[in-house]
Amino acid sequence: MGKIKRIAILTGGGDVPGLNNAMKQVVYRAHKAGIEVVGFRRGWGGLVNYRIDGDPEWNDRWVTTLEGLHVRTIDRTGGTFLHTSRTNPAQMREKDLPEHLRKEGQKFPMDVTETVIANLEALEIDALIPIGGDDTLSYAARLNQEGYPQIAIPKTMDNDVYGTDYCIGFGTAITRSVQAISDMRTPIGSHERIGLIELFGRNSGETSLIASYLASVDRAIISEVPFDVDKLAAMIVHDKEQNPSNYAIMTISEGALPLGGDIVQSGTEDAYGHKKLGGIGLWTAEKMRQLTGFNVTYQPLGYIMRCGAPDSLDRMVAMNFANLAMDMLLDGASGLMTALQDGKYTTIGLNSVIEGVKRVEVDRFYDKKEYRPVVQRVQNLPMFLR
Repeated sequence: MGKIKRIAILTGGGDVPGLNNAMKQVVYRAHKAGIEVVGFRRGWGGLVNYRIDGDPEWNDRWVTTLEGLHVRTIDRTGGTFLHTSRTNPAQMREKDLPEHLRKEGQKFPMDVTETVIANLEALEIDALIPIGGDDTLSYAARLNQEGYPQIAIPKTMDNDVYGTDYCIGFGTAITRSVQAISDMRTPIGSHERIGLIELFGRNSGETSLIASYLASVDRAIISEVPFDVDKLAAMIVHDKEQNPSNYAIMTISEGALPLGGDIVQSGTEDAYGHKKLGGIGLWTAEKMRQLTGFNVTYQPLGYIMRCGAPDSLDRMVAMNFANLAMDMLLDGASGLMTALQDGKYTTIGLNSVIEGVKRVEVDRFYDKKEYRPVVQRVQNLPMFLR
């Protein structure tokens, strides 16, 4: 890769705290090196909707030049100031395809990667820094296979991007969850109830596992292990009876699966084949009421886990991932993803994102019989257990 003159950055998928911190750091580092920075709005949607030689007013909705003044204060809030979407250029649905790309007889979903690459070339983008989870970065891997220079940055509060111990957003999600669980003890304990807290986590139950461990809840259901609701109900009753305050509290991943049942999801599939999750907590709460005879307080944390400004850990990781990404680009590298492994910053091949899956190591950190985290013998383990 020759001398870099202009780079681009985008954020895709769900928003998490720390995205703005990473983008600000990229812009500052790039400008210090004499490199222009372009931001694509709404994730990969910005690249799909840009029109070569198109109306400037239209293109300004999707592409923006990023100067220091544009990003000076963005690190004070969470989310992404460039906005986001779940657009997948390799699997464009008819309803998402821009009008200027429509033709007679098209079959959907369709791949518009040629358009994406043409737009990048027209904008004279020498390298791209996509920030996203496994869905967003799976398309980055597709561009990587086409030979387009990139350094990717992983983010997702589920912490399930393969190849890295930590993703931007995870620390804040755990902090928010632990605080909410601790606060929920007040009404649950006052009314002597069973409390059930539902946490985000589609395929990985790490948020439920770690939050329950840190908040010392009675039981924790994770996405990786189907659960017996009758057995769980009996356990929770025992926990309640053993508590001098006469209450019990548990967590459950939104992607949890009851024995003999299905994952609770609704709506139509997004561009990456996912339906909206949510509802297993409510189903479990109703079953617990029926089986135990006790009142159950059900609280889905949902977007509370990803809202607001990042905690100090997410700020640090986001900024360091951004610095690492810029180091790699300035050194002439491409086709990599920033990562944390065994507590150290490193990079891995971008294609690793689509070559494996990251899940809770159940046999090591979870008691399938007792529905509880098991953490012991932590010597030489990474800070965030894996």
